[in-house]
Amino acid sequence: MSVTINTKYGKIDVSNEVIATIVGGAATDIFGVVGMASKNQIRDGVNEILRRENYSKGVVVKQDHGKINVDVNIVVGYGVKISEVARNVKDKVKYNLETMLGMKAEEVNVIVQSVKVIEEVK
Repeated sequence: MSVTINTKYGKIDVSNEVIATIVGGAATDIFGVVGMASKNQIRDGVNEILRRENYSKGVVVKQDHGKINVDVNIVVGYGVKISEVARNVKDKVKYNLETMLGMKAEEVNVIVQSVKVIEEVK
């Protein structure tokens, strides 16, 4: 499935994988986010942090009357304020989608799949 953007020059189709990469990149730029998690860890057999090429497994994109709804599955670091991290992820995802695609995200749902303890390097 893809999102269609109509411009005065024509029609642009953007695949969900591209949107997932934009969303995943925005989410992982936020302080406190360790990485992306799979939306269905049992089915995907993935119990670790996703790499950039697999962000589509951690992002669900739904199109509804020209607006998109996004679910983002993240892993946060131990000791951070989860509500602040989630709010920052929502804001950054909405901003990136509007500036890069010109589409307004109606909903951005952040699902915290797990908390990971980050070891200090000595």
